[in-house]
Amino acid sequence: MSDSEYQACLTACMECMVACERCTIALLREPGDAPVGVARLTRDCGATCWFAARFLARRSEFDAEVCRLCAVVSEACARACEKYDLEYCRACAIASRLCAERCRDLTQLA
Repeated sequence: MSDSEYQACLTACMECMVACERCTIALLREPGDAPVGVARLTRDCGATCWFAARFLARRSEFDAEVCRLCAVVSEACARACEKYDLEYCRACAIASRLCAERCRDLTQLA
């Protein structure tokens, strides 16, 4: 696996983590209970992305396994965020889709 492929995945994971954290905070400020469930998922996604980025940064022998999980969680996060017509949800969905794609790419190269 090339350095650029690792870097693309690492960057996507970090950008997704930031988008998820921002989305989580914004969702928790929204009125009503519906966004709370999505906020839990965005928080899980951010944590999973951070976890994956740490494995990628050190080129762990388990990075492909962690990236598989990250792809699944990121895809679920993207689907959930796409249901809300809110700027921070759109940004989170875009970052989550890219992260899922990069993680899937990396696992196919492993």
